[in-house]
Amino acid sequence: MLAWKSPEVPHVVGSAPILEIFDTSSGTKRATAPADKANSPASMYVCGITPYDATHMGHAATYVTFDLLHRTWLDNGRKVSYTQNITDVDDPLLERATATGVDWRDLAESQIQLFRTDMEALNVIAPHNYIGAVESVSWLVPVVERLLAADLAYRVPAGEDGVDGDIYFDTMASQNDAWKLGQVSNYDRETMLGFFAERGGDPQRAGKRDPLDPLLWRMAREGEPSWDGGELGTGRPGWHIECSVIARKTLPAPFTVQGGGSDLIFPHHEFSAAHAAADDQLELAQNYVHTGMVGLDGEKMSKSLGNLVLVSKLREAGVEPVAIRAVLLSQHYRTNWSWTDDLLQLAQQRIATWRERITASGLAEATALLTRIRSRMADDLDAPAALEAIDQWAATEAEGSGEGSELLTRGFDALLGLKL
Repeated sequence: MLAWKSPEVPHVVGSAPILEIFDTSSGTKRATAPADKANSPASMYVCGITPYDATHMGHAATYVTFDLLHRTWLDNGRKVSYTQNITDVDDPLLERATATGVDWRDLAESQIQLFRTDMEALNVIAPHNYIGAVESVSWLVPVVERLLAADLAYRVPAGEDGVDGDIYFDTMASQNDAWKLGQVSNYDRETMLGFFAERGGDPQRAGKRDPLDPLLWRMAREGEPSWDGGELGTGRPGWHIECSVIARKTLPAPFTVQGGGSDLIFPHHEFSAAHAAADDQLELAQNYVHTGMVGLDGEKMSKSLGNLVLVSKLREAGVEPVAIRAVLLSQHYRTNWSWTDDLLQLAQQRIATWRERITASGLAEATALLTRIRSRMADDLDAPAALEAIDQWAATEAEGSGEGSELLTRGFDALLGLKL
């Protein structure tokens, strides 16, 4: 599947220190490259959208965060391999399509296209591999067949709908040196069970060996899309196996960063790692990086509540995308925060001030400011501190007559994605 047109990232003299980023699995900040291999290749997989209600501010905050990560690596001189998926067949998408009377494929394509245009507007670097769940079916069927043959997956008898043979992952039997339950999330079992029920799991399904066992292959139901699953039978894939297979098909093992929102820590990232370890006895990723949740005026922003702030609607209202991006950068990626009109107004004022000040920037002050920005970004992508450094610079008297303006214009774009 095609992604979007990737922006040209300017080259800026100098480079960032090695990025240290907070890893959920260890609970610590970790360097993303060894000290003696600062410019070694890097790789990341970021879980993409389920294509409906795109692009809300939670989406935007996540993909701008990993765009900052991408840009910091590029500034290190690293070659980056980046994969993002699209969950273009899933229960929530099918339910929305049914509720709105739209074919699920048409709904998915329209929302994916809207997402593409929003990402271009926000100056987000496109992934090298942009792959839908539908595209990955032929890749994942052999993986589930292997798990079934190894008794690391099993079929359950018919449930209330009378359909027999859904295939589940055996969580407890699949633990090995590469993965043990809780390795990614560090949650206790009670917390896992709660999140599993809230986030697409079915702990009460009769016939499962363990309530936490996730679905690998859903046998065909009347009125639902399905595909030839070989020995598995006709059906469609579960959520976690999709990402696990796409990541391993397109990236090295283990890849550098698995990314997404904090609501993906469990069960999604936990079981994506579990599926990989069960299939090839290797860790899926070296680091697990998660963004906080975004609310609206102090309340949870969610599709179910219908209080979404959409990038496209702001753009239609005449808001500059660079101001939207500046709002996102003003909040540290790991924090939970709320979108407010005040934050947007502040971002617009900042952009205006920076634009005025940059025209008179001297070369020495420009170089010093970029050094400060690089230092902030290398410390767990501290974009708010980087913006504060720009504010402090903008409040000082210019030290030149504009000879540093081009350097700063290129630097703000390359390091922060802010096209002034």
